[in-house]
Order: sequence, then C-alpha cells, then structure tokens
Amino acid sequence: MELRHLRYFLALAEALHFTRAATALGIAPPTLSVQIRELETFLSAELFRRAQRTVRLTPAGEAFRAEAQATIDQFERTESVGRRAGRGELGRIELGYVGSAAYGGVLQDQVARFRARHPAVELNCREHPMEAMPRMLDEGRLDIAFIRPPLPLPPGLRSHVLLRDFFCLALPEAHPLAAGDGPVAARALAKEGFLLPEQALGTEAIGRRGRFAPRILGRPGSLMEVLTAVSLGHGLAVVPSVLVAVVRLPGIRFRALGGAAIASEIAAAFRRHERSPAARLLIRQIAETTERIAPPI
Repeated sequence: MELRHLRYFLALAEALHFTRAATALGIAPPTLSVQIRELETFLSAELFRRAQRTVRLTPAGEAFRAEAQATIDQFERTESVGRRAGRGELGRIELGYVGSAAYGGVLQDQVARFRARHPAVELNCREHPMEAMPRMLDEGRLDIAFIRPPLPLPPGLRSHVLLRDFFCLALPEAHPLAAGDGPVAARALAKEGFLLPEQALGTEAIGRRGRFAPRILGRPGSLMEVLTAVSLGHGLAVVPSVLVAVVRLPGIRFRALGGAAIASEIAAAFRRHERSPAARLLIRQIAETTERIAPPI
C-alpha cells in the first residue's frame, strides 16, 4: 500500500463516482478501478459496494476513510515541516553575546527583526566570556556570537561590524576626578588602578596615550560586575560609551576621555560556511545591516 492508493481511495470516497474521481485525479477510470482493487486486495476488505450506476462505501470503507485522511494530513504536515526547515523557517539558533552588545541594543535589534520574519525559529541567547566564544563557534556550540573586536578568530570564522562606539571612563562617585565636567586627560590616570572589562583595548590605549603601564587590579567578569566593582570603589574602568545612556548604577560616574576619541566596535562573528538554513538566514540579515555609530559622551 502506497500513498497514491490512499489518495485514490479518498477521491473516490468523496465523489462516489469512478469517472468523476478519475477526472479529478487526472487518470483514466480503468486505472482508478485497478488501483482500488489493489488496495482492497492488500487490505483483504471490500471498501466500496459497486452497482450499475452507484458506488457507496462499505462499513469497512467508512472506517478506513477516517484513518486514510488522517494519514494523508500527517504526511502533508510532515512534508511541510521538512520544507520549512530546509528553508530555515524552523529550527534553533544558539546566540552568545557580551554585555555591551545588549547595552548597545545590537542584540535586541537583530533578535527582534529576525523573530518578526521567522517566528517559528527558536533563538537561545546567553552571555558568555568573550574570549571563550570563538572556540564555541568553531566547535559548533554557538551559531553566532556578538563580540568586541579585535579578537582573534579561527580561520573558519568571519565577522561583521554592527556598532561603532567610543570608550569613556567609569569611576566611583567619591573619586576626586568624578567632580569635573570636562574630559579626563590620560596622564591624570597614571597612578590609578584599573579593572578590566570584556575588552582591554581602551585601557591599553589610555596607557599608551598617557605613557604609563596601567596598573590592573583585576578582571571581575561581566560588564555589570565591572561597573558594580567600580561603584564600590574598587578601581576605575575604561568602558564603552553606550553604557552611559542605559546604566543608572548608584555610586558611579562616567567621564569623557581627553584627546581623540578611542573607537571601539561590536560585531557579530559566525562560521564562513554555515550549514544550518536557519542560521544562514540570520547571518544574511546581519550581513545586510549597516553599522551604526554611537556618539561619544
């Protein structure tokens, strides 16, 4: 018994007329008759009572009709799921991100636009240490990672910049430098202790600009953990300026840095030859996104 037998049976059960059913199926009436006989032989059951001018279902045919229709419906659902999954309309995407990708709205923008277009795809978003994400991508544990370049990537990965922002200074509210309004000169920070956030680029640039080696007090972890440590008076931190508009943490003050703005970036990293249709759709969306520039404070 094959699916065609079920389709032929259902067409005849609907029309109760061999010629009309055969016409609807696009086959000859004798062919339909042969196919129905094959089905009845296979089932060892009479499905139709045939008279000179009438055809009607037997009790066995009535019972078989419900199951045949359910089978066809399930097959069509299965076929639809397979095709949708192949087009990337179903599936699961694992996303990793650093905190500033969320504070800058980059993560939310990509997720919201993708969900609006592909609501059946599950997006699993989780913050990870930035240095761990390239390996997680390479090993297939992540599909896309929102990171802060520069970050060494394995040869099989590439990235696309989504946001350019600038570094600023986060310091405790009670710190003497917190009281001013203008930019803080790099040389004024030579004797300070620094807490490193997810990206050390800004701290290193301040050291070069002020001609001193930054004294590193620690690397607390996530960006929020860094800011909390700053608010508790444990040190200063050079952080992305996107935080200024979204973080309202007691005991902390943000100040601009003197001299030319020190630029930073948020990018999405992904595999060059992605196999998942769903992930490819999100990668295409990311690649088509024009980078945004956040103003310095």
